Amino acid sequence: MDNQSENKNPQEQPKQARKIIWIVAAMVVLMFVLIGSFGYNYVQSALKPLDPKSHKKIQVKIPIGSTNKQIGVILEEKKVIKNGFIFDYYVRTKKFASFKAGYYELTPSMTLTQIAQELQKGGANVPINSGKVLVREGVTADEIGDVIATNTRFSKKDFLDLLNNPKFVTQLKNTYPELLTSALAAQNVRYRLEGYLYPATYTVSKKTTLKQLIEQMVAKSNEMYAPYFAQIKQKGWSVQTALTLASLVEREGVTDDDRQKIAGVFENRLEKGMMIQSDISVLYALGTHKKNVTYDDLNVDSPYNLYKNQGVGPGPFNNPSITSLQAVLNPKDKDKGYLYFIANLKTGKVYFSQTYEQHQELTKKLAKDNDA
Repeated sequence: MDNQSENKNPQEQPKQARKIIWIVAAMVVLMFVLIGSFGYNYVQSALKPLDPKSHKKIQVKIPIGSTNKQIGVILEEKKVIKNGFIFDYYVRTKKFASFKAGYYELTPSMTLTQIAQELQKGGANVPINSGKVLVREGVTADEIGDVIATNTRFSKKDFLDLLNNPKFVTQLKNTYPELLTSALAAQNVRYRLEGYLYPATYTVSKKTTLKQLIEQMVAKSNEMYAPYFAQIKQKGWSVQTALTLASLVEREGVTDDDRQKIAGVFENRLEKGMMIQSDISVLYALGTHKKNVTYDDLNVDSPYNLYKNQGVGPGPFNNPSITSLQAVLNPKDKDKGYLYFIANLKTGKVYFSQTYEQHQELTKKLAKDNDA
């Protein structure tokens, strides 16, 4: 009996082995199907908002120089998204680029597209709701309003309204008469205190009012500009005129040397009765930020458009630094008679011309270089 059983086993073993192989193969296939299904579902869920119903605001700091992968890790750790690796894959696939450093307020209910778009706009320079208001050189009152709305309990609208509040600005003029008398006499200005909100960092405590914050900015302007009031008068200018020119020079130039030369160009044009024709004036008139100004833009109907209006315009186009005021008071190479300038977009170098023909030749040459 035992011998017969032993004799049958060798014949049954191949069948049993094949059965085991099929079972193992089926289990492997099933495992891959389950893994694939799980992986697919996980990826699909990671592409969606982490919590569509969440209204929680999460502050996220993106350091300078962060890669997409590093940003993904930060967002995952902060519980804004489900998976940083998938975020990295998504933004590369959708060709999102030029993410900017700074502080952001994001919510888990945001889509990856919404998050990527926010990161492209740029974050705050200081922690949000920190009570710190950083006014950068050359920013407009409108841009300062954005910073105030982000970092304080005050609204942008209330801030901008106060800049034109007759009673408030008159009180400031009475406190700082040399600084603000010409500003209050100006016509057709967008914001009465544009140009007088000095670039610096301001701290807003729980007791600080919005009026006190603005007065801090104006007081700082008075402190910085007061040593130059006499020199401004010697040139036959008002403070409003000097700061308006300084605001143009601030944005047209990059280096202090360039700003001094550009100031000389503007002064030469004014003395010859020519229009200043600054793109900075057009952008302010449009109330927008653009890399390139079109021919249609040059026709915008605004007293700030210096392609259509003589002089320097109603008032400052931004809030300039002290170095820009120094540039317009002490222009460089003015005696060389430069009337035109153009910058190489690749190198940033600024070229100056005495005649329109020279300017046109440079413009054509630089256009070829920039396209190469």
